[in-house]
Amino acid sequence: MSESRVIEVVAAVIEYDGKILACRRRLEKAAGGKWEFPGGKLEKGETHSEALVREIQEELSTSIEVIAPLRTDETLVGESTIRLICLRAKLLGEPPTQSLDHDELRWVGHSDLPDLEWAAPDLPAVAELAAEDPNR
Repeated sequence: MSESRVIEVVAAVIEYDGKILACRRRLEKAAGGKWEFPGGKLEKGETHSEALVREIQEELSTSIEVIAPLRTDETLVGESTIRLICLRAKLLGEPPTQSLDHDELRWVGHSDLPDLEWAAPDLPAVAELAAEDPNR
């Protein structure tokens, strides 16, 4: 039995006014209609932070600053393993209103995150964030 291919993906957990940005994947994409934290794959030679800043600029047309790691999880999806590196980030630019990869953006309170139908790789981060006290 062969090992699955590992795809490393970075995702931004962007908090603004006490809420976290959730993005719903366009229906024609893999996991279409599911919610996720915005981000994408690394390009050769990029650090996790560099990749995330680039991806958010490309997808959401706004700037972020990576603050700290949240967590890294591996999830088997089909024939591949997704290694999702979730990084906390803050907005430097305006809050995004549209996305190249998503058909809806929503700012969600910590305790309301589990109410959305998330893509499997994002679920561990959703559970951790939902358990946090936003008034920490």
